Amino acid sequence: MDTRILIVDDEPSIVKMLQMVLRKEGFNRIYTASSCKEALSEIAAHGADIVLLDVMLPDGTGFDLCPQIRSYGSPHILFLTAKASDLDVLTGFAMGGDDYVTKPFNPLEIAARIKARLRRGGFGMMPSAGQPIIQRAWDFGRFRVDESAGELTVLGEPVPCPAQVFQLLLYFCKHPGVVFSKSQLYEAVWGIDGIGEDNTVMVHIRRIRERIEEDPSNPQYLLTVRGLGYKLVKEKGR
Repeated sequence: MDTRILIVDDEPSIVKMLQMVLRKEGFNRIYTASSCKEALSEIAAHGADIVLLDVMLPDGTGFDLCPQIRSYGSPHILFLTAKASDLDVLTGFAMGGDDYVTKPFNPLEIAARIKARLRRGGFGMMPSAGQPIIQRAWDFGRFRVDESAGELTVLGEPVPCPAQVFQLLLYFCKHPGVVFSKSQLYEAVWGIDGIGEDNTVMVHIRRIRERIEEDPSNPQYLLTVRGLGYKLVKEKGR
């Protein structure tokens, strides 16, 4: 596969294990770094579609490195961390992470998550020659989501939106008025079993509301349906 994967971890055994498993799963473009400085050098040299990012690094933290990586593009960033408290997980998402896995982990799970992300949409893929571009956009008045452009606009102005946040919002747009549980959303958008991933979904729901709602604490579009989940409505107050 041509997917570019950057592993950022200072534990050689983990790096070697991930390289071995990912290669067996068909990934050939794998780069590694053991520090923040090396990671930025690799990103500048090769780019990246997927970044497996350790939190504790010799010259800084993955939390601090994450927004620097974002300045080079929009790779899918998956934190690898032994720091499993709710605060650490929320911090990772707040800094721009898309997913997280706690150590120790099964490397096959990492491969499964990468493949699931690829199934949801390729990286930098352009239509083949002669293939028509299908324009898909959803207009909710206050905000508009353009799938073909990968763009969210609010009150006519483009709003930066991390890939996984955009994918979740896009899923809601494609199913307006439908109530989804957290596990249903995780399985549909992240592509794997959503049991135990409540925090991930909740953080991304909040990140969507911070972008599309006038008052994120009193949402009018992305609503909580108590005891059931969430739904996106087309009109305010409905």
